[in-house]
Amino acid sequence: MKSTNPFKVALPAAMWLLLILSIARVNGQRATSIVGNSLVHARPCEDNSNILISYEPNRPPGEENQYQLNLGEEMGVHYNVIMTFDSDATVTLADSSVARIWPDSDGYFRIRFFKPAPTLGVTIKGPESGTIPYVTSIKLNNEEICKEPKIGFFDAFIQGYKDTAEISSPLPSDSCGRRKVVHTELIVNGQPTAPGDWPFHVALFKVEGKYFKYICGGTLLSKTLILTAAHCASIQGAPVLPESLNVVLGKHNLIGGDIAPQEREVFQVIIHPRYNAKNLNNDIALLKLKSEVVFDDYVQPACLWDTNSYKKLPGGEVFGTVAGWGLDNKDELSTTLQQVTLPKISEATCLKSNPVFFQKTLNSYKFCAGYTNGTSVCNGDSGGGFLIFVPDVAGDSTHKSGTWHVHGIVSMTLRRNDAPICDPNQYALFTDVAKYRDWVMGYLKE
Repeated sequence: MKSTNPFKVALPAAMWLLLILSIARVNGQRATSIVGNSLVHARPCEDNSNILISYEPNRPPGEENQYQLNLGEEMGVHYNVIMTFDSDATVTLADSSVARIWPDSDGYFRIRFFKPAPTLGVTIKGPESGTIPYVTSIKLNNEEICKEPKIGFFDAFIQGYKDTAEISSPLPSDSCGRRKVVHTELIVNGQPTAPGDWPFHVALFKVEGKYFKYICGGTLLSKTLILTAAHCASIQGAPVLPESLNVVLGKHNLIGGDIAPQEREVFQVIIHPRYNAKNLNNDIALLKLKSEVVFDDYVQPACLWDTNSYKKLPGGEVFGTVAGWGLDNKDELSTTLQQVTLPKISEATCLKSNPVFFQKTLNSYKFCAGYTNGTSVCNGDSGGGFLIFVPDVAGDSTHKSGTWHVHGIVSMTLRRNDAPICDPNQYALFTDVAKYRDWVMGYLKE
């Protein structure tokens, strides 16, 4: 594309740069230089060109997650504007002499004009964590004027504090692994959960005509990516058709009665290229959703396990928690989401418990976890995450503040002699997610 303006730079997503220049003469020649920071502009609503936002990159930490929004429509007396965002926000009027603003208990901002104004201008700022809040809805006099909102286009400009440099695998921030609902402490041995305890866990259903059949669990990693077991999303090693799967997030009851479930269709089924359906080696898969999920109290992404996370764990055994609707003591699927906390078992102990089975199935890309006392994962728990709590303060064992990291995926157990279902008196095998971190990150960054 050609342009007659040498200072106009095209950027994706309807974004462009406005360079503020100074002109001087050096040795009789004109020279230009950038004064201050470049302003980045974008239209946050695909369907409304009257809404424009301006962002100034390279601001100091704590100030860089803010921008200005301008609604280029004339405002009359008693006009009402309602705004909602995808995360916590502080909204400040550019001109407080014409309108008032206040937050509503339902999570939106209401602006009411008491004098006419040519436009509406506001400054929007995110929380101290550094995230940028993006508009998800704008209503003018109860009419939606932002039906196609866009998000995420300024995230790449966030730099944060950079007073220390370290070369290591990145540890997650507040953007993953945190519960939003107050919950009770974990209980071992397959106890019920409360809604919001596991906002990272998803239910995977097989579409059979007009009916959905529950088949597996999974772990949410981002607004469009779910981690699960390859055997949950394949037939004889080949990925199933995306339209044959359906994902439900924020689910507590296996059948109905949930507070805020979100249902999504699958756009792409990604099976690990080295998956072996016969021995379940490399039993890991990703599901890319057709549309983004909405993060709320009951839907949140888990953090991806990193070997550096071990540094923050309390000493002693490593425990992980698995949630699911798998078979209970009556060999029936649980009607509500259950949780079980299991210790990670050493390779030697695992092999010694059942040499014939584990010598054939255990390798460096799997790990062993569980008990041999009847407490275990079972059919229906496949694909769910083995999540480890990593405290914010290294060594803290109180579970008061920290993040949940998906370290494993429920893969396989030894079957019982009398039925083709799990033997709860045997250890279970989990796909070691850390061994596939680079593969997963390749899709997370897309």
